[in-house]
Amino acid sequence: MKRFNKYDLPQTARLNLTPIIDVALVLVIILLITAPMLSVADIDVKLPTAQTRGAEDEGRISITLGETGELAVNEDLVSPDKLREILRMLLAKEQNKNKLVVVRADQKVPYELIRVILREAREAGANRLAIATMQSDKGNS
Repeated sequence: MKRFNKYDLPQTARLNLTPIIDVALVLVIILLITAPMLSVADIDVKLPTAQTRGAEDEGRISITLGETGELAVNEDLVSPDKLREILRMLLAKEQNKNKLVVVRADQKVPYELIRVILREAREAGANRLAIATMQSDKGNS
């Protein structure tokens, strides 16, 4: 009777997929967390505080106005005289017809400038407008 030795059996190479899947899932989670942060311009603004409802999970067009007057649409810096033209181009796309246009302005920016931006957005064809604020920690009084 022939005996089998473990060294007589052929070696089979197997690839363990568990670590590969784990790494892929971690990368997907990192992408999902960082993607919303990349959609606004890199202008340092201190938003005013207010009691607001939670942010809706939807696409939006972001207009950012910095303390020193720098202006950006989404992540692109623009000059104030080109704002209406750029917004008109963005809102002309079929998928952007009913997008929310959010104005993010530093708390030191005069309200007159914010009114001008809101008027420009309305004239460019924006149907839904909002002003971004920081969530206040105070409860309803």
